[in-house]
Amino acid sequence: MKKTVALMDKFICLAGGEALPASSLKGDWIEQMVADGVLLIVSNGSRKRVRAIDGQAFREYLSNKYDIRNLEQYRELLLSDNPDRSVQVAVTGNSKTKEKRTFFGFLVNSYQPIPATVNGCPKTILPLEGTFDFIYDYWNFAIPEDVVIVGIENPENFRYVSAQKKLFSSVVPDGVKLLFVSRYPQEQSNDLFDWLQSIPNRYIHFGDLDLAGIHIYLTSFYPYLGERASFLIPADYEYRIALGSRERYNDQLKRYGSMQVTDSRLKELVACIHQYHRGYDQEGYIEKE
Repeated sequence: MKKTVALMDKFICLAGGEALPASSLKGDWIEQMVADGVLLIVSNGSRKRVRAIDGQAFREYLSNKYDIRNLEQYRELLLSDNPDRSVQVAVTGNSKTKEKRTFFGFLVNSYQPIPATVNGCPKTILPLEGTFDFIYDYWNFAIPEDVVIVGIENPENFRYVSAQKKLFSSVVPDGVKLLFVSRYPQEQSNDLFDWLQSIPNRYIHFGDLDLAGIHIYLTSFYPYLGERASFLIPADYEYRIALGSRERYNDQLKRYGSMQVTDSRLKELVACIHQYHRGYDQEGYIEKE
């Protein structure tokens, strides 16, 4: 039996004493319910209709055999976009009756204390080296508007933000605090994007200095954040790209070679990548002791 809102509506009608056309109820389970003495098929000429012999007995049958403990609540459960698993257990006895995301949010990191609030409660973001903070209730996560957010594509760069202070300090004025965010391992959700669009803070995207890295920024961030978003272009980008991977460039050229560079601030960087026929991985900026 495929449990749908439409089927629950029909069950509610049957439990309420209504008779439904037999053609609207199809499946082996109908025959089983008739055989079990729960439903009755009534013929009127060539037309057949189905009704419940006893409405309460029908409800109890659905509860015992199909874990539909309350028809009305089960219907609301099916309509819900993201029902709590506790509600699913109460209504059906099964926390996985309907697909539900159980993990929301994104990772944050910093090498300087960042004042923040989560659900109105103060929190200082300054993870111990080798750890991150995970913001689950991101819709109630707030930071000062003068904090610059840096999105990092590569997990290793995100892990070693303190080993890239020289780079990061070169792209913001002295005294400006940076909050580092990562869309991994939640890359299949839009939580980070939703949060970034809900706040006014400046956003800097730090990715590989190659065509694919620029494409990610141009398609996933710049269209939605506009001019308050920028791509991190290191001062020594030409030197780095000249030392980069030719194989990486060749692998990406067919797919990204003709992409539209909608952010004019990136045109020189893209031209440099094409000039040297190389791309440079952002991990090269990690300066471990």
